[in-house]
Amino acid sequence: MSSRLLSGRYELLEKIGDGGMAVVYKGKDRLLNRFIAIKILRPEFTKDATFVENFKRESQAAAGLTHPNIVGVYDVGREGNINYIVMELIEGRTLNDIIEDEAPMDYRKVIDISKQVASALKVAHKNKIIHRDVKPHNIMITNDGIVKLADFGIARAVNDATLSTGSKIVGSVHYFSPEQARGNYVDERSDIYSLGIVMYEMLTGKVPFDGENPVTVALKHINEEITPPSELVAGIPPALERCVMKATSKYQTNRYSSAEEMIEELDNISFVTDVAGTSVFASTDVIEKNRKRKAAEEAEEEAAASRKKKKKKKGKRNAIIAAVIILLLAAGGWFTAWKMGVFSSTKPAPDLRGLSIEEATAKAAEEGFSIKQGKDIYSNDYPEGKVCTQDPEPGQETPKEGTITVHISKGSKEGVVPNVVGMKQEDVEEYLKEYGYLLGNVKMVTDPAEEGTVLAQDPERGTPLDKESKINIEVSDGKGTEKGTVPSVTGLSLEDAKKRIKEEGFRVGRVDYDWDNSIDKGYVIYQQYQANSLLDKGTSIDIQVSSGPEPVPVTPEETDTGEQTEEQTETPEG
Repeated sequence: MSSRLLSGRYELLEKIGDGGMAVVYKGKDRLLNRFIAIKILRPEFTKDATFVENFKRESQAAAGLTHPNIVGVYDVGREGNINYIVMELIEGRTLNDIIEDEAPMDYRKVIDISKQVASALKVAHKNKIIHRDVKPHNIMITNDGIVKLADFGIARAVNDATLSTGSKIVGSVHYFSPEQARGNYVDERSDIYSLGIVMYEMLTGKVPFDGENPVTVALKHINEEITPPSELVAGIPPALERCVMKATSKYQTNRYSSAEEMIEELDNISFVTDVAGTSVFASTDVIEKNRKRKAAEEAEEEAAASRKKKKKKKGKRNAIIAAVIILLLAAGGWFTAWKMGVFSSTKPAPDLRGLSIEEATAKAAEEGFSIKQGKDIYSNDYPEGKVCTQDPEPGQETPKEGTITVHISKGSKEGVVPNVVGMKQEDVEEYLKEYGYLLGNVKMVTDPAEEGTVLAQDPERGTPLDKESKINIEVSDGKGTEKGTVPSVTGLSLEDAKKRIKEEGFRVGRVDYDWDNSIDKGYVIYQQYQANSLLDKGTSIDIQVSSGPEPVPVTPEETDTGEQTEEQTETPEG
């Protein structure tokens, strides 16, 4: 294999990696005269047409991702039965090797590596690509410290194959999210969970869950709580530990909503060195409290200055008013004085809409009012965090030194219905709440899908709908006739074909034989139902097997005895 030339362009030089689904070679692109990495899919996976198609499709999608922290994909191709990906050649080591040598790792290095991986995921997620297999083996560190996330192309194909190969487990269960272990809905937060597990391993040198077999580990991801890393290794900053624990929450809604949010959290974790030279951590909430305290102090100073200025102006104004009153009284203008509001105990409420609570408080104080914060409500007119309505309304006569109740906007009530089809019923309500919607009617229908699986929703995904509306769903009762995918057995031996048909839940039907000049004797040349089509499990599938090439007839002139040869008298089996 090392001397093979693919597509007349890519020369295989030496094997540099060997994984469960692919072998990686160092190669050379003769056209561009540069060294490359070539990943070749193992032969056993090339027989599955669906797997190969996913491998090709997802690799092409990954080829569109351009980012310093993502291993570049240059080309995807096939030659004969060889499926391959041409990638950027990384001179460095895998994070797995570094963990083995250095863990527990210095938390500064952990933060640096984690931010770079999260940056790669941020770009992938914006391009609608979920990695699904984030683990130290797929993270490369170059010799100059640049992190490179690899295997975007195979990740989704691996997951699809897992769903279609029965009991065969493909992937890295130690880094699976609980929803992956359950076979539930997977999104960007599933990658964040896996990154959290990688961070845990960098900090402690261990994965949080281990066991004798993949099933045991998967169940631990679902049912057991993660031991805080600080209980295993001393000196881990509390803010960093909280970051890891949030990323690895068993509930998607409790994790970071995006890789970008996780990057912001890591950026906000800063170091402070005390007089003894010991590193102390200042967490995000401490930083935020200090920021708010400083802002409040500045606002108070501005309000005090404003009140002082106002008091001075008020003194002048009162003197003027007193003079006017004396003149009006002297002129007998009681009615005019009343019309001017001289004797009034109320004044118009100021307009506080569009202001933050701090800004509204300061403005109300200037007018002699106090503020009471009411409910947070949806508003299409004012952005989130701003006053959207008030009581009394702007301009309404209000007792002097009275209180104005303000309601803060939760943002626009307009929204778009998320997708819940394929999720488990037990997860739907919390998931909808995250998007501002409520769970409506739940209708059970007879279907072969696993009990509790959401089959349909109303309104459908992508429908514009006001938040706090209800989403109705249909859920499988698991009692319908189960469908199966017809396997491809053409080209297999009779024994292998029977085994494959039975493995997929079908029965072997009638077996016929016929001559075939292109298929060796004993191998399947025809199957009753088309491969990859859906069919009720338990249905019998007829197949036809080759009896080898059809014998060539011998003319009477070619034999003196007239006796027929054994080859002339052979008939198809069965």
